[in-house]
Amino acid sequence: MSRPHAPLTQFAVIGDCLQVGGIPLTRLAERAGRTPFYAYDRTAMTARVAELRGQLPAGIHLHYAMKANPMPAVVQHMATLVDGIDVASGGELRTALDTPVDPARVSFAGPGKSDADLSCAIASGAVLNIESEGEMARIAAIGARLGLRPKVMVRVNPDFDLKSSGMKMGGGPKQFGVDAERVPAMLAEIGRLGLAFEGFHIFWGSQNLKAEAICEAHDKTFALAARLGADAPSPVLTLNIGGGFGIPYFPGEQRLDLAPVGDNLARLLPQAQAALPDAQVVIELGRYLVGEAGVYVTRVIERKVSRGQIFLVTDGGLHHHLSASGNFGQVIRKNYPVAIGNRMAGGERETASVVGPLCTPLDLLADQMEMAKADTGDLVVVFQSGAYGLSASPVAFLGHPSAIEIML
Repeated sequence: MSRPHAPLTQFAVIGDCLQVGGIPLTRLAERAGRTPFYAYDRTAMTARVAELRGQLPAGIHLHYAMKANPMPAVVQHMATLVDGIDVASGGELRTALDTPVDPARVSFAGPGKSDADLSCAIASGAVLNIESEGEMARIAAIGARLGLRPKVMVRVNPDFDLKSSGMKMGGGPKQFGVDAERVPAMLAEIGRLGLAFEGFHIFWGSQNLKAEAICEAHDKTFALAARLGADAPSPVLTLNIGGGFGIPYFPGEQRLDLAPVGDNLARLLPQAQAALPDAQVVIELGRYLVGEAGVYVTRVIERKVSRGQIFLVTDGGLHHHLSASGNFGQVIRKNYPVAIGNRMAGGERETASVVGPLCTPLDLLADQMEMAKADTGDLVVVFQSGAYGLSASPVAFLGHPSAIEIML
């Protein structure tokens, strides 16, 4: 017997129909104007932030990692809930600067920043995460040209990595950040150049569902920050310890237990305050804040049977939702939670595959899943779709229309 997905409780079902943002899915499809579309529920985002703040110590500051979902309406809403925004491109920076968040609470990370990106950040008063010695030199030169003192943090590539992480962003050779053993020399040069040193950004990985692994990473992160802080050219004002909190996508995965993570941070904060008395501790999260608040909706345009197997051919697919399709076959594919959104309550059920309109066998949203028996015109819903959806998909592939995004 196959293992079930984790229970989905963020959306109500009334009668036979899924409700998103309190609106029946069938009505929502009319509001969107056409399928496919993404719908994001601001109430679910607000509830997630409130739940998280209730579990974390009061001394933890919360930032939104915009790359998870850069839709401007989502970013504007998140700006009312969090203490800052983390961006990873010049485009994201401009979106963040359009929000009410103080530019000093916007941090810009990522390798390969252009001179135009650096100039924009310095002129706006945002904080730049230095990724290399070369980038540090360019920041100093641009600051001198503008007559401004750039605000900088050092993004540290730690000397450890995170077990059980869906994507490792630190430890070992990485294009991200400055190797921990090279940071003391960089700190001395930051002081010599007269840059406004803010602190450290130490990020080890993402999509982790194991509280014990996150706690271990936090232990090592705080210890590393205290060690590096001894060489800082001025007091450490910010310690960004990354995020890494995952959400359950696949059968058998369980939700992250926040209680041990919060308890461990409560234990670590006094140690951090003793070692780095001026530092605000920041956790940056993207997927964890918005991932479960979104759905992708596509319509069945044909019901097809091939040698006994049922295929629901829809008007959406991997070009809108690459991760649900299996990332072009580069990973062992598993099914996201998928349902027939206008047939949620009961009725006849069947095993079917949901495929898209693209001329590739990789265009697969659900592989042999049990769901309500569907027909032409029914609405297929892919849950857990609020993060790394449309903006992380090959929307130009094979020339099909893009999906709509709506905020509720």
